[in-house]
Amino acid sequence: MSQAQAASRSSHDLDRLAIDTIRTLSMDAVQKANSGHPGTPMALAPLGYRLWQYHLRYDPGAPSWPNRDRFVLSVGHASMLLYSLLHLADVKAVDEHGKPTGKPAVPLDAIRQFRQLGSATPGHPEYRMTTGVETTTGPLGQGLGNSVGMAIAERWLEARFNRPDAALFDYRVYALCGDGDVMEGVSHEAASLAGHLRLSNLIWIYDSNRVTIEGHTDLAYSDDVEARFRGYHWHTLHVDDVNDANALESAIEEAKRVTDKPTLIVVKSIIGWGAPHRQDTAAAHGEALGDEEVRLAKRAYGWPEDAQFRVPDGVREHFAHIMGARGKALHEAWLQRLDAYAKGYPELAKELDLMLAGCLPDDWDADIPTFEPDEKGLATRESSGKVLNAIAARVPWIVGGAADLSPSTKTALKFEGAGSFEHDSHAGRNLHYGVREHAMGAVSNGLALSGLRPFASTFLIFSDYMKPPMRLAAIMELNVIYVFTHDSIGVGEDGPTHQPIEHLASLRGVPGLMTLRPADANEVAQAWRVALAQLPPSHRPVCFVLTRQPLPTLDRTRYASAQGVRRGAYVLADAPAGKRPEVLLLATGSEVALSIDAYETLEREGIHARVVSMPSWDLFELQDQAYKDAVLPPDIHARVAVEQAATLGWDRYAGRLGSQIVMHAFGASAPLKALMTKFGFTPERVVNEAKKQIARSRTKSGE
Repeated sequence: MSQAQAASRSSHDLDRLAIDTIRTLSMDAVQKANSGHPGTPMALAPLGYRLWQYHLRYDPGAPSWPNRDRFVLSVGHASMLLYSLLHLADVKAVDEHGKPTGKPAVPLDAIRQFRQLGSATPGHPEYRMTTGVETTTGPLGQGLGNSVGMAIAERWLEARFNRPDAALFDYRVYALCGDGDVMEGVSHEAASLAGHLRLSNLIWIYDSNRVTIEGHTDLAYSDDVEARFRGYHWHTLHVDDVNDANALESAIEEAKRVTDKPTLIVVKSIIGWGAPHRQDTAAAHGEALGDEEVRLAKRAYGWPEDAQFRVPDGVREHFAHIMGARGKALHEAWLQRLDAYAKGYPELAKELDLMLAGCLPDDWDADIPTFEPDEKGLATRESSGKVLNAIAARVPWIVGGAADLSPSTKTALKFEGAGSFEHDSHAGRNLHYGVREHAMGAVSNGLALSGLRPFASTFLIFSDYMKPPMRLAAIMELNVIYVFTHDSIGVGEDGPTHQPIEHLASLRGVPGLMTLRPADANEVAQAWRVALAQLPPSHRPVCFVLTRQPLPTLDRTRYASAQGVRRGAYVLADAPAGKRPEVLLLATGSEVALSIDAYETLEREGIHARVVSMPSWDLFELQDQAYKDAVLPPDIHARVAVEQAATLGWDRYAGRLGSQIVMHAFGASAPLKALMTKFGFTPERVVNEAKKQIARSRTKSGE
């Protein structure tokens, strides 16, 4: 045997040893936790290993390198595949600011503590918790939507920053998915959009093991997936056996050569491969194999049957020699290009630094307008569009769009040079999602994970279609901005199908999601300041809830400054100096002007009231108790809450006996004025409820 043949054989043996290490680590971790999904990591170890070792452009010592290839494990229940790869590749952890700590991201002890409290190896991969996890996955299909956003971001970054003599961005996005992912509707929306945009930097690898929790997929699924993806304008490839290294290599190389469309590689595998009684069964999907089956599987691999969490000598070194060395060299060459880029294009380099740091230019808010008092006023969707354009013109990495509704949501960026992101023009700032709300939410998360500042817009009623990615954005603390318009029964003739009722309560119930329902144009301007001014690492997603109908622009010389928005709730109108309010009128959005009308009537009648505008319950709850008590004095029990939404949550502020003028039904189809009368959103109703509350309060106190 020649020296070259010996080296090749040695490398082949190490490949096999590394693959079996991934399999056995996955089995052992799930078995020790007595919880998890061992079958898919066992099946896909050859694929994960080959992709990482021989193709992924990734520096384990610098996992935040901006031009790294992205690997998205959309099939998040196979988390031990990713954790094993992160361990064997010796990926180094970074802190909350993205700085390397020098410590391993997934030490062997973390694998031993799989699914345990505080471990770096939670049941499904979680962004920010484990370095090397590009996005939180678990809800199937979401990772695929994220990967489309990442691929769009790469194309945008390439168009924005690359120069003929300096190519800073050219990475690929790989996503590993399974049968469940491609069944979920979001994957259809995301794949359709990716095919339309011809994202050739995107490669999905579909593990077709034909097993889900209930059993074999033929119970409910018989799609010709490759034909479907060809219909989406994807290039498709097929590998009959995941254990065929040559076929895998050939497919990945061909996918990388495609330049005009994304690629789907369908790979056949056997779930739980090597476990004699569990392979190719649903039992290998979502439960530990059992001690005896683990031993038998290890015997099938030629592995010491009683060895646990074994990493043989040479495996980590083999990763370091190939993947690690390649990634380090690519990263170092990129840093050299970046140095030259900073000298040749200093302004663009400064812009890139700010963007990657999650910060904003010093003058980002310089053009935000101040709106003059106007009884007719503007719909808050209109004023929001003006503010968004003023900000985005100064922050080049704000990008976004609507689900075919930008003329209605007023989110189109119209300043010179804004343009549209299209398949043949990647520098545009306006994204066109078509009627694909679910994909829009998931894509927006991918954009945020890539350093951009995305916004996504639709009618509030359709936020239901976006709840899964919105929830994940809150978990990941991503700075996505959602612009929801047509926020109430004020939609009028469109009727109850388009009149959101329970949606505000639903959004307010998401931990970490900041919900803002401004009352007029100047509250809108302040709300945008609040949303954009968050500094890393404390980003959080924000949703604006805006009207279709015009709202008066309040006279801020008569009423309090809209700067109170930053504290979530504030005293907008109060009793005369030295007088104590007899009743509190609490409102958000379009109902604030209504409450002001009632306030003015009460004052004319000699009844002292206070109007509290409450655009963000979330922000108000973050204030200290002294401020909250100053706005809502605990000893003033006469309170009226006014909001065209469901009652849920208002007890906290109105009190158990307070009056609530809210919605208890789904609305109706009629002109706005008729609806206001029907459902009691009139100044007269607010005045009457205020008087009842005052009388009740006096009776209770014995006055």
